[in-house]
Amino acid sequence: MKLYADTGAKRFGQVVGDVMLVAWVWVCVQLGQVVFQVTDALGAPGRKAAEAGDGLAGDLRRLSEPIGKVPAVGDQLRSPIDGAAGAAGKLAQAGRDQAHAVEQLAYVLAAVTIGLPVLFAVLIWVPRRIRFARRAGAAQRFIDSTADLDLFALRAMANQPMHKLAKISDDPVAAWRDGDADVIARLARLELRSTGLKPPRTSTTQ
Repeated sequence: MKLYADTGAKRFGQVVGDVMLVAWVWVCVQLGQVVFQVTDALGAPGRKAAEAGDGLAGDLRRLSEPIGKVPAVGDQLRSPIDGAAGAAGKLAQAGRDQAHAVEQLAYVLAAVTIGLPVLFAVLIWVPRRIRFARRAGAAQRFIDSTADLDLFALRAMANQPMHKLAKISDDPVAAWRDGDADVIARLARLELRSTGLKPPRTSTTQ
């Protein structure tokens, strides 16, 4: 598999595109982290409420133990304290639930912030790179000598725009049939350039 073209301009564009894709992914990851941190910070009140509720519930439970030992009225005195401790525990749980919900939202927003732009860029750029790699890799196997230029000259007449063919010859088909080495080389070079490849060094091109 051939990852980069042989020709300078096409290779430069591919390298720049790959670098931009990596940079885009990095930017999206950094932005996703910022989104996560900002969103997760909204759960701070819930976490503080949970911490305060747990502390208050613990203090009330510790207080209720000695009060419950008071003769005759201990249970009556302990009951409201235990109720308050239970309420504090519910407050703490509500704070934890809120903080957890905010944290989950932060993960979702961060994933969307990172995933959608990266997926969009990948779907645009990567298929083009794969198509080039397959096409160039397949073509590379046929470029061993100047004799192989015939094939690419024939492909040029089938694939390249007519105005480009006219610049090479008034009748490229006839020139190809007659074995005109110069026209064949120029046609092959035109097709190879579109593929990102260079003709064999032993070939004669203009």
